[in-house]
Amino acid sequence: MSNALEVFTAWIEPRINTGMVLLGVALLAVVAGVLALGVYGFIFGHEHLYGVTREVPWGILISTYASFAIISTGLVLIAAISHAFGGNPMAPVANRAVYLSIITIFSAFLSIGVELESPHRMLIYNIISPNLTSNIWWMGTLYGAAVGCMLVEFFGIISQKWRMALYVGVLGALAEVGANSNLGAVFGTLAARPFWYGAQLPVFFLCNAVMSGAACIILFTHIAYILRGEKMDKKNFIALRTVAKVVALTLFLIAIATTWKLIIMYTGGEAASQAATNLIKGPLSTNFWVFETVIGIIIPLLLLVGTQVNNLAAMSTASLLALIGGFFQRYDLVVVGQSVPVFSGWDNLPNFLPYTPSAAEFFVVFGCICLTVGGFLLGERFFGKAFSLSEH
Repeated sequence: MSNALEVFTAWIEPRINTGMVLLGVALLAVVAGVLALGVYGFIFGHEHLYGVTREVPWGILISTYASFAIISTGLVLIAAISHAFGGNPMAPVANRAVYLSIITIFSAFLSIGVELESPHRMLIYNIISPNLTSNIWWMGTLYGAAVGCMLVEFFGIISQKWRMALYVGVLGALAEVGANSNLGAVFGTLAARPFWYGAQLPVFFLCNAVMSGAACIILFTHIAYILRGEKMDKKNFIALRTVAKVVALTLFLIAIATTWKLIIMYTGGEAASQAATNLIKGPLSTNFWVFETVIGIIIPLLLLVGTQVNNLAAMSTASLLALIGGFFQRYDLVVVGQSVPVFSGWDNLPNFLPYTPSAAEFFVVFGCICLTVGGFLLGERFFGKAFSLSEH
């Protein structure tokens, strides 16, 4: 017991003051309120809390789940590449990426857990009644396996069992990639929804994962140094420059993929073109042009290319904007895919089915963000020294 306590206390970062810990506890208390909200929904019914309907059954909580799950996958990939191929410039940020991947996947689980009416049934029947032909079954199973691997990997890091951490971390990365591609396939295999259907989404989600994970580690590493009140050392700055180049490259690829997606939609029949119109000049056009395109892609690329990824504030700002844009992109994807009625043209159905998130849904989203921020602050306090290791 004393040895375990020594291992734990060895990584405490004294430069992160106890005020940050209290803030983390306060943020986690907000999450407790979200859980209480979820219990209320389980008892009295989700229809009293959420803005989803029979026609649009998936809302902002699904897109929030996808966003945090995608970020977690990207963080795991960055950590695995850094650990498996020793000596690369990204190694100094790898340990923090492992920890943040755990926090973000739990934020994803919080969102989907509160969204489901009976999450306990998912846990039970996932084990006793597996469906090997279901993308959702594979997604849940692989994400569960990935969480176990990440926890073991992080334990290996703080206990300095490097070989175990490396091998388990690679397994966790493979599980996350499989889970993430199955998440894309959940949408991509629905032939009744032309905007989703196709082989592009699983690969598109993986590209988004790399971008989001890279942006996340840049932003939180910068914040960590601000909390410590010190200037970033050269080794970490070079690491963030390398990761920022990954962000720029993947943003460029996402822009190309989005452009071709819309072009193909206008050649894919009435339902597909109608969904694309919803994005370009319909109810979701502001989301698409302002948040997803300008804030999420154009401005971050201009900041990164304009400063030649040599300015920490610009890299951090670009990362924050890319994460915001990515969140809106997932929201638009989920809602637009359902916005066109399956039997469009029958019985005077509207061109676009309406959906507006409720206050309860916004509160859950806020709680998921708080879980990530609070977990980050607590991690910097209790494992801060482990995040500075890079030579192992």
